[in-house]
Amino acid sequence: MVRGRRRSHETDDHSPVHQPGHAEHGHSHGLVHDSIKRSSEGVRAVLLSLAVLGATAIIQAVVFVTSGSVALLADLIHNGGDALTAIPLGIAFAMRSRRAEGYAGLAVVAAIFISALVAGVESIRRLIDPSPPTDLWALAAAGAIGYVGNWIAAQIRTRAGRRLESPALIADGNHARADAYVSLAVVAAAVAIALGAPILDPIIGLLITATILRITWSSWLTVRADVWASAHDHPH
Repeated sequence: MVRGRRRSHETDDHSPVHQPGHAEHGHSHGLVHDSIKRSSEGVRAVLLSLAVLGATAIIQAVVFVTSGSVALLADLIHNGGDALTAIPLGIAFAMRSRRAEGYAGLAVVAAIFISALVAGVESIRRLIDPSPPTDLWALAAAGAIGYVGNWIAAQIRTRAGRRLESPALIADGNHARADAYVSLAVVAAAVAIALGAPILDPIIGLLITATILRITWSSWLTVRADVWASAHDHPH
């Protein structure tokens, strides 16, 4: 009887019916369920942040046309780049592939770097050929809009990234959070021009470019570790 009971317990301990939280190496249904849930949550977070940043970029673009501020242009280019980085991340989540997610993170870093180059070139051009912006109140409002939009997108990405344990999404969230403060530099440019120092507009654009480059490096360090880990994961 003792042997029979022990055998019964052993069978129960190794039964294919697992508790809800034990999906690893367990029953295929639990694994598929968790994978689909993670995929849908990731895609939802990416699309929501895309909508927020897209709306922010559109509003800032309208203001840039009327003001011509290079500081605002630098922020606009970056916000537009942020919105586009949602595409590879969304595809990776839809594929339910951690490796694709890591490579999507690399695409995010590349987009950040390209936006820094474009903003830097335009800032230098405006230093050589100054063209002070107008409509300073609209410019300051656009900077404030950029701050709010990036802050909301950062909250969406960071919370989802931590919940889903996604380094790529976390890095993109931290990037958006830093961009929120960068957008405040646009407000500072409007104030500087109003005080009679229009040369500060392209200078602030260069400072934004430097900040973007620093964020690029930080994001690269975060994503590189994730890509390295996913590349060396052993298939189940």
